[in-house]
Amino acid sequence: MKKRKLLIITLLLTVLFTSGCALLRRAPELTPLPEQFRRLRERTATEPTIPAPINQGPDVEPELRVFIAEQNQVRTMKMEEYLMGVVAAEMEPTWPREALAAQAIIARSFTLQKIAENGGVPARNAHASTDIKEFQAYDAARINDNVREAVEATRGQVAVHGGQFIRGWFHAYAGPRTALAREGLDFRGPNPPYIQIVDSPADPVIPEDQKDWQAGFPLSQVRSVVRQATGQDPGNITSVEINQKGPSGRVTRFRVNDVELTGPQMRLGLDSTVMRSTFVNRIGIEGNRLVMSGSGFGHGVGMCQWGANALAEEGRSAEDIVNYYYRNVNIVKLWD
Repeated sequence: MKKRKLLIITLLLTVLFTSGCALLRRAPELTPLPEQFRRLRERTATEPTIPAPINQGPDVEPELRVFIAEQNQVRTMKMEEYLMGVVAAEMEPTWPREALAAQAIIARSFTLQKIAENGGVPARNAHASTDIKEFQAYDAARINDNVREAVEATRGQVAVHGGQFIRGWFHAYAGPRTALAREGLDFRGPNPPYIQIVDSPADPVIPEDQKDWQAGFPLSQVRSVVRQATGQDPGNITSVEINQKGPSGRVTRFRVNDVELTGPQMRLGLDSTVMRSTFVNRIGIEGNRLVMSGSGFGHGVGMCQWGANALAEEGRSAEDIVNYYYRNVNIVKLWD
């Protein structure tokens, strides 16, 4: 009897075990995620996140510590409030809304990239600064409804490439065309893949008196600039020449007597609001002065603001404008 019971139990266990294995072998695959969820998963996997120093949670608008240079104090404000002051200062508030909206996207990207890279402006214990030598321009007094609408329309939108915030470089006027990063900014490292040379569409809108520039500088000032930039004294200056130009046509190296310095070093040293660009078409010594003339205003890298104005006048959207100046970037929304 015991043997019979043992046999029955053994048979039952065998049936259960083999059935279980069969069930496991035949288990259906998981139902695929709906397409919209797959897209969301792939999208978030390649997007940057809000930088840790200002991250208050997913989809939450960050707060910034902004150094107000004019008051020598730090003020806390929401990101979008800060950007309204930036857009108002960096562009004419009366320009077409899509140009201002493109500026908002780029300024937002610039801010987040700087914070992600080094915390913003650590020397000021701040995430941003109103000193243009440290960060971006800012002027809350220039904010109008046009600026508010442009910033609000792009709320939380940033330009990214390869899962990283782009370096949102911009400038007033490119002249004939924009520049690569090394040409215009002395950028060390490979040229970012999204920075490209494109023809400037600004001609229809930019005033004639702002297209070109000419300037003169005492040779003593030029000598001082060369000394400070290179650590070498060229002596009494008898010769200043263009030694090298980059792909966009900008001067990348000057030779002063026998000492070389880069185009951006010369421009910044002499005063970038007077020597407006390194797109130089005439240079020479007259008496005790170095005289130059050229085209453009700014370093020439990234978005040309006058060009953005022209594209907006043509009816192009903010996204179109961003994609004209930056190659293969995506615009994503990080907060509502």
